[in-house]
Amino acid sequence: MFGTESSLSMFLNTLTPKFYVALTGTSSLISGLILIFEWWYFRKYGTSFIEQVSVSHLRPLLGGVDSSTPSNSNSTNGEADSSRQSVSECKVWRNPLNLFRGAEYNRYTWVTGREPLTYYDMNLSAQDHQTFFTCDSDHLRPADAIMQKAWRERNPQARISAAHEALELEDCATAYILLAEEEATTIMEAERLFKQALKAGESCYRRSQQLQHHGTQYEAQHRRDTNVLVYIKRRLAMCSRKLGRTREAVKMMRDLMKEFPLLSMFNIHENLLESLLELQNYADVQAVLAKYDDISLPKSATICYTAALLKARAVSDKFSPEAASRRGLSTAEMNAVEAIHRAVEFNPHVPKYLLEMKSLILPPEHILKRGDSEAIAYAFFHLQHWKRVEGALNLLHCTWEGTFRMIPYPLEKGHLFYPYPICTETADRELLPMFHEVSVYPKKELPFFILFTAGLCSFTAMLALLTHQFPELMGVFAKAFLSTLFAPLNFIMEKVESILPSSLWHQLTRI
Repeated sequence: MFGTESSLSMFLNTLTPKFYVALTGTSSLISGLILIFEWWYFRKYGTSFIEQVSVSHLRPLLGGVDSSTPSNSNSTNGEADSSRQSVSECKVWRNPLNLFRGAEYNRYTWVTGREPLTYYDMNLSAQDHQTFFTCDSDHLRPADAIMQKAWRERNPQARISAAHEALELEDCATAYILLAEEEATTIMEAERLFKQALKAGESCYRRSQQLQHHGTQYEAQHRRDTNVLVYIKRRLAMCSRKLGRTREAVKMMRDLMKEFPLLSMFNIHENLLESLLELQNYADVQAVLAKYDDISLPKSATICYTAALLKARAVSDKFSPEAASRRGLSTAEMNAVEAIHRAVEFNPHVPKYLLEMKSLILPPEHILKRGDSEAIAYAFFHLQHWKRVEGALNLLHCTWEGTFRMIPYPLEKGHLFYPYPICTETADRELLPMFHEVSVYPKKELPFFILFTAGLCSFTAMLALLTHQFPELMGVFAKAFLSTLFAPLNFIMEKVESILPSSLWHQLTRI
């Protein structure tokens, strides 16, 4: 035992300060590399790599329970229900207020040099166009056959060239749509092309309407022509709204909803709500909400926050947080606060944009309900309506954070809606451009391993620097630290030697 101590002491005495510098410098480098990788992995995937590997691979080896294996049929049913709810919650929807590519998105790119749309978003739009504007019988009409290929083209110039080629053969409604969306550089030019598309679309619609019962092929053509006609009329209404003819836009939207009441996939009522708010026609806004803010219908940020705005409008001009804290909330104020809490629970990202705590960007062509993309799309068009109502933003500022006290664990249990889906961050990162910092809810704390590696890296780097600057002093400290560290072990070994016979201890050391 004494020989071991003497050899250890001799080894420590022979170590030079350069060894300590090299040791601490290497440790600092390794921990720094681990920290950089952990931070990159957390920023990209939202979780710690070390923690994920530990939970996924090490815990099963150590006898942990695999949470993915259901214990009984009840848990199986519950998991199936939650997975179905997760799929429906994380479905990507077409933005009902999406901008025009040529007249708005491309102009932003020309001015800033940034791409406002992601490849994933544009790919979803291409799939929508193929679904709405094509059918199996397109090969029977040459212009439609060309447009069927055009919608699949990735190159914008190739799509535009194909649309011009189709128009050389005949008046093709979908060709005019493509040119209005992508080639027109102003809203007025887009409106002119959509009016030409309307003439061609109405002609095709009347013709297919008469033949729709002659077979499945004609029925598919009529369905496609109906989608084309509804799309054209909706975009024409949006052109009128953008050009300041808001009353005309409202009339066109109302007529469209009456003519095609079953086509709810376009969410035309959200366009109508925004136009009515611009006219400050709050009675008609309430009438639309009464129809669409129903428990059996899917919700959206537009529905929830517009309902909150109307209730806030009744009390916001006289609302004072100091007075409310003294006398309590009145019934109307309580209703307004509850409506705000309901809206914030549905989409917690919206208030930061309405209160201008985060900068807005152009909204994407697709949105994820309850996600950051939907919040951007809503605030981009509705911030002006909140500013117009006196005191509404002040009421929102004073009350919106109270929602989170009602839902301390939003991923496990909701209050008025389903628990907040965990997939929103991943989907929003695909939908929103790289230069935008995606809003995450609930806010994720830094994993323990990132903090640990950061502390380890800093500590070892400091030791390396001190050892390099004061080698003799740090050598003394290192020897004293190791001596103190091994002191309890030496004490135990001495006690063991004093208790056990020397012959037995000799045999144990030999073993």
